[in-house]
Amino acid sequence: MYAILYQFSDMLKVFKREVYTSLFVIDYFCYMNVIKQFFNFYINSSIHVALSVFSLTWLTLLELHLDYNEAVLYFVFYGTITGYNFVKYFGMAKFRHRKLARWLKVIQMLSFICFLLMVYYAFYLQRQTFFYIVGLGGVTFLYAIPLSINKPYTLRNISGLKVFIIALVWTGVTVFLPAINAFNEINSVVLLTGIQRFIYVLVLMIPFEIRDLKYDNLELSTIPQKLGIKRTKILGFFLLLAVFLLELLKGRTSNYTNTIILLVLLAITFLFVLYSKIKQGRYYSSFFVEALPIIWLLLVLMFL
Repeated sequence: MYAILYQFSDMLKVFKREVYTSLFVIDYFCYMNVIKQFFNFYINSSIHVALSVFSLTWLTLLELHLDYNEAVLYFVFYGTITGYNFVKYFGMAKFRHRKLARWLKVIQMLSFICFLLMVYYAFYLQRQTFFYIVGLGGVTFLYAIPLSINKPYTLRNISGLKVFIIALVWTGVTVFLPAINAFNEINSVVLLTGIQRFIYVLVLMIPFEIRDLKYDNLELSTIPQKLGIKRTKILGFFLLLAVFLLELLKGRTSNYTNTIILLVLLAITFLFVLYSKIKQGRYYSSFFVEALPIIWLLLVLMFL
């Protein structure tokens, strides 16, 4: 009798241990699933790309020896979230308003709040900056909205133009906007920085362009479609080399530490371009590549 009870007691202990282990595993996976959902929301809601644009704008302030400008930086941050979400989700929100997924409704709400905050910080910008913002806003609008009713083509659908428009807008926002707000003019240093930034953003787009090869219509004539993947990566190397050479042209305006940091960043960027492929990880471009400007800013602030 005691032997049976003892055996039953052991079985009960094993059962309890298995139950606790199973509950722990279930809790762990639930916890990881929640983290994954928050992370996906962070990416899909354009917060990550907004931090990248924010970082490049702050880098411009540092490079031009301008004071930290909260109005400019937060206007850029909230404006990027508003603009990117408008471009990405305008079609979905327009045609499926009543059947929107829950996550898309949350992104819509976030975008509206960011729009209000963008407007708030816009009132703290200089008057001359408003005319410039209208121009950038117009380009963003036409990037998502068809140019005419009869021809449902947006700026991003024009052959070979998509990546250059993105680089142009990023450059306009991260370089020329803070410069115009501070100086109301474009001097040689600002112009060099603008050219540099335009080229660098073009290179940042290469992993995205390679990833999207299987989705992009041939009429888009993207760089990988025209040159092929291998030649596109070679082009990326020479474009990064041009970014570094432009840094040397700045002379006294660029210090030794920042030049070394830039060289390290360009090397890391090239590695991401080099290992880009059509079947890449989900977060390879959307998180890691877009995190490079953030890393750049952190390195500069670390050695400031």
